[in-house]
Amino acid sequence: MKTIMRMMDHLYWADGRILDALEASDTKDTELLKLVRHVAVAEQVWLSRLEGRGNVQYWLWEEAEDLPEIRRMFEANAKDYRNYIGKLEESALDQMISYSSQNGRSFQTSVRDILLQVLLHGQYHRGQINRALRMEGAEPAPVDYITFARL
Repeated sequence: MKTIMRMMDHLYWADGRILDALEASDTKDTELLKLVRHVAVAEQVWLSRLEGRGNVQYWLWEEAEDLPEIRRMFEANAKDYRNYIGKLEESALDQMISYSSQNGRSFQTSVRDILLQVLLHGQYHRGQINRALRMEGAEPAPVDYITFARL
């Protein structure tokens, strides 16, 4: 549990760093903004499933232009995940969660694997965002776990 909590702390930190880099770049790349919004919404989707709120419809690939609004989404996600994980017992990590995907397909996945999905999905897309920033001539955000661990 301690490892997952530490990795989630990294996720919150990395989400903030990538938003800082996007703001500093002053990018107008709508696909890049759509991608960062996608990360925030995917975090919401998985938490909704973990909390058993049913198959709430989220729009994973909606256009986005408002970085302050996306930052508020990430901040709310961090607060909600901290609250969820703070109540979670170690034994609950292996509990199976039943849910439907966005296209209606049914699945069962452990809490542990869902949390790892959230962690790895965000890191994957932050790498894509950093690459795009570099290609625009902007400064990418160092979001590696070791950078966080050294703080």
